[in-house]
Amino acid sequence: MDFKLNDDRRMLAETLERFLADNYDMEKRHGFAMQEAGFSPQMWSEFSQLGIIGALFGEDVGGFGGEGADLMVVFEALGKHLVVEPFLPTLLAGTVLAKSGGNEALIEKTIAGESMLALAHGEPSSRYELNSVETVAKQDGDSWLISGNKSVVLGGGAATHYVVSARTSGETDDEQGITCFLVEKSDAMRIRNYSTLDGYGAAEVTLENAKGILLDEKDKGCSLIEQAYAHGISAVSAEALGAMTVATELTVEYTRQRKQFGVPIGKFQALQHRMADMLIEMEQVRSSVMNAVGNLVSDRKLREREVSACKYLVGTVGRQVAEEAIQIHGGMGMTWEYSVGHFAKHIIMIDHLFGDTDHHLERYIALGQDL
Repeated sequence: MDFKLNDDRRMLAETLERFLADNYDMEKRHGFAMQEAGFSPQMWSEFSQLGIIGALFGEDVGGFGGEGADLMVVFEALGKHLVVEPFLPTLLAGTVLAKSGGNEALIEKTIAGESMLALAHGEPSSRYELNSVETVAKQDGDSWLISGNKSVVLGGGAATHYVVSARTSGETDDEQGITCFLVEKSDAMRIRNYSTLDGYGAAEVTLENAKGILLDEKDKGCSLIEQAYAHGISAVSAEALGAMTVATELTVEYTRQRKQFGVPIGKFQALQHRMADMLIEMEQVRSSVMNAVGNLVSDRKLREREVSACKYLVGTVGRQVAEEAIQIHGGMGMTWEYSVGHFAKHIIMIDHLFGDTDHHLERYIALGQDL
């Protein structure tokens, strides 16, 4: 596995970093998050023109990247600036569309910033279990009618098209019998848009006989969802790494400026040890993220095991980094005006996204028993 970035990815990283440094400070970020869509449509258009959205997709569907290393480069940079534009929802739904085939026209419109995607899979009672689906789809002639409730649909408020999982056979918790459908926003959907604790857009979506187009094989959708989640977990792990990097840098800089007993607190050995521990743990996270994105093309069990290992480590280290950053800053670390608290919130929220540390530790152990 080659961990070195090629010239194209280095150029992608440098271009995105420069663009964000010039156009995405914390004040602007808060302003974007407070817009009606939950992000800035203008910024989304500019990301499209830069080719950043296209980096999420392979060349076979009209994109410019789509490999694990591309995802790591993009999402680590997004994490450093807490970008609220819907890259993650686009990746989740786009992965299902790309792997099911025949959706190149919609993907190209998405890359151009003309269409917005969201994956509607999680349900109020499903927690982290991918195979728990109560939403049902019934065939009506040549069409499918979908009814059910989807919760915490990332990017769901602004989406024009939804990839929706629904049960076409079996019981609620059966892995078999889940099918993926493409649903265009319509009056058959009730959407309650809201902002998550860390400022990102999500929605509760209710479908009442919404028309859906079958994606891939009937009853075989769980595999597509699992692959989409593997890409999503790898992406948010890279995003958490970017956020942890900035939180640590802000903490180190604070210890150089904050004085106690006439000297910078960064000279206190106890704080030096704590910050050294943060840096060491983050290097382990970086290696784990590299390993996860590199195994996205591996067989199912190895891919899922490495992804769960990465998510567990990101959750464990992320909590440590967030807590240390807040504690070392003291009370000012929790103020709205100072950015470190916003990074800490996002890091902690990522721990709970797609399964927390307990879930992924159990999953890692279960997957390892069959290897």
